[in-house]
Amino acid sequence: MKHNYKISGMTCNGCKSHVKETLEHHKDIQEANIDLSSGIAEITFGKHVPIEELKQLFEGSNYMIHASHEEVKPKEKPIAKEGAKYYCPMQCEGDKTYDKPGDCPVCGMALVPEVKINSTGGKFTCPMHPEVVKDEMGSCPKCGMDLVPLAANESEEEKQYKVLLKKFWLASAFTLPIFLIAMSEMIHGNPLYKLMDQIYWNWIQLGLSLPVVFYATWMFFKRAYNSIRMWNLNMFTLIGIGSGAAWLFSIGALLFPSVFPDDFKTASGNVHVYFEAATVILTLVLLGQLLEAKAHSKTNNAVKELLKLAPNEAIRIKDGQEEKISIDQIVVGDLLRVKPGDKIPVDGKITEGESAIDESMITGEPIPVDKAVGDNVTSGTINGNQSFVMKAEKVGADTLLSQIIHMVNDASRSRAPIQKLADKISSYFVPLVIVVSVVTFILWYIFGPTPQLVFAFVNAIAVLIIACPCALGLATPMSIMVGVGKGAQEGVLIKNAESLEKMNKVDVLIIDKTGTVTEGKPSVEAVISVSDYNENQLAQWVASANSQSEHPLAAATVQFAKHKKIELKDVTDFNAVTGKGVAAKIDGQLILVGNEKLMNSHSVEITTAIEEKANEVKSKGKTVPYIAIDGVLVGLVVISDAIKETSKQAIKELQERGVEVIMMTGDNEHTAKAVADEISLTTYVADCLPEDKLNKVKELQAQGKIVAMAGDGINDAPALALADVGISMGTGTDVAIESSEITLVKGDLHGIVKARILSHKVMRNIKQNLFFALGYNTIGIPVAAGLLYPVFDMLLSPMIAALAMSFSSVSVIANALRLRTQNVNH
Repeated sequence: MKHNYKISGMTCNGCKSHVKETLEHHKDIQEANIDLSSGIAEITFGKHVPIEELKQLFEGSNYMIHASHEEVKPKEKPIAKEGAKYYCPMQCEGDKTYDKPGDCPVCGMALVPEVKINSTGGKFTCPMHPEVVKDEMGSCPKCGMDLVPLAANESEEEKQYKVLLKKFWLASAFTLPIFLIAMSEMIHGNPLYKLMDQIYWNWIQLGLSLPVVFYATWMFFKRAYNSIRMWNLNMFTLIGIGSGAAWLFSIGALLFPSVFPDDFKTASGNVHVYFEAATVILTLVLLGQLLEAKAHSKTNNAVKELLKLAPNEAIRIKDGQEEKISIDQIVVGDLLRVKPGDKIPVDGKITEGESAIDESMITGEPIPVDKAVGDNVTSGTINGNQSFVMKAEKVGADTLLSQIIHMVNDASRSRAPIQKLADKISSYFVPLVIVVSVVTFILWYIFGPTPQLVFAFVNAIAVLIIACPCALGLATPMSIMVGVGKGAQEGVLIKNAESLEKMNKVDVLIIDKTGTVTEGKPSVEAVISVSDYNENQLAQWVASANSQSEHPLAAATVQFAKHKKIELKDVTDFNAVTGKGVAAKIDGQLILVGNEKLMNSHSVEITTAIEEKANEVKSKGKTVPYIAIDGVLVGLVVISDAIKETSKQAIKELQERGVEVIMMTGDNEHTAKAVADEISLTTYVADCLPEDKLNKVKELQAQGKIVAMAGDGINDAPALALADVGISMGTGTDVAIESSEITLVKGDLHGIVKARILSHKVMRNIKQNLFFALGYNTIGIPVAAGLLYPVFDMLLSPMIAALAMSFSSVSVIANALRLRTQNVNH
């Protein structure tokens, strides 16, 4: 009997094969035909199997089976789950996750865990007595101290890294003596053979290779087996076949030397073994996996840094009393007290008090925003120097900070890294090598001399050995390693190979304004006098009056005076008026520095001419406080976020190299236009929120563009994570740096030009290395197959094969080292 069922959760041929295998493993199912595009499974039964029993076959997996009439509802994907979920870092199967750690069935890479949003699990402990762990805040029953959030345990990525590190050191410890024994054959009058015959040294190599093959690197053979079983050929297929063939050949050479042709024997009558080739290749690949694991242990740091922005506790006002509670206990409608300097715990609205709040993490605007009763406040933003009461309106996953965390998490997961060149080549090279090996076996078995079977087997294995990817494995990582080092010397920190590869192909660069194009902090551009006072006199009054204020704009005026070496005067009767400015008495005169509201409250007349001048400056995106002495307007202060000296030239160079540059900023239209005009940029977008930048990246990628994003703030983090290449300023926030693949140490846009030039040179170097690596294999494989035998009666000497492999590796290393001398400034 046959029935059709719906299967949900399949994303690739690997999924299809797994579902088919799972179904056909059932004793009452004779055959299962799966259509991946429709998700329909046609199942042939020996006898009827209830749907509940079929569903049990897929428990704990990402697949679900339904009766054909059932409505299939996709599984919801929450921000956080109790159990860890694992995914492939190469995104071979899109957003597919696994419940258990392991290897990706497509590319063989180790699966990595998602970051859980609730990293502490809501647990609290005593700083003096760590054995005390409670589910809620309170005091320690032993010493009475306030409990603090329990630090997150060591991450699974870090655990995996430590396991690989242990395996690498073990593999290195056993591989090094094997390598030294093998290389000693190239020394005239080999001193080791004076201690023991070669055959005994071969047995020692076998013993030393066992921990390397069967413990430290056994996972590579499992991945190779799975890649062949699923027919997703990759680098691990080549490594498994090549090193496995070399190791098994060596075992055969030790146990049955008499069956090998004389061409494969040394002067002492022993067959040359390849234990060193097998173990060195496996150990080098393990080193690459170790470096990958180290990188993956940092991939989720952006989310971890964002988690730090949210406070762990808040002050709730209940029945007129203040109580300290965990942020997890806040519910909608709670009244919360926010003290000076505190982070705002959740999204809400001010019900009592006023303050200036630093919202740069959301808007990118460096100047704090004045907030009063009725104004909205956002979680994670930082309160200024006044206390206020707010009403909680959005808590938990509904807050803007949680949504940003979610966007960063999803953006990091949704990026599809480019398949490495070596893997691309392997997908063609592996089948070719296998075909050549099989054809070699057949031809030698039919036409070869006696014993045909031995000649056929030995030459077929020789093809697999000579194809062993020692140089191919080094081609990419060597160039990347040297290129990354060169970048670091130039102030360009590169996290991974994908970013280097993609940087050379970038079509569009999106740049933030604040902290990227500009300095990211307010500074006084000029003090303008509209009276008999000169600039230095006004600067002295302004800086003196602001010296007792904590407002960033006030700090900018004080810094301006220090730069001009202007001495400050004594101040009395200082008063900071939130949302307006400051008032103070100096030498008995009332000094006012602030906006139009402050001037109006003290009946200071602002003439039409002065107002027009102020509006003209404001139209260029600058802040313009007024200065009044004893009720008379005497001057203006022009405050702006200065443009970095190199921004304009760097943008011009990028445009000349065919890169479209778009500026996106949370600032208003006036400020955005003024900055765009100054740096000769025609395309810009103002009033952007984090999701606007994210959506712009998605839109451009949907058009087939390779998009780079450069920014420095928390508001840039989602777009940085989603972009093909995320570039952060070293002077920016930790979240931005962790969300990006490239960090510019000096926060200078010219670093992007350097990164693009370096990317071009590294990719060219990698292609040269692959040419060297494949060149030796292309020549060596036909010779190993016996191409020279009919004419010259000669088979490839194992020693020559080993020497050719070594020389190809030396060529690759030497070529990669040339990158250290390359100029990346032009």
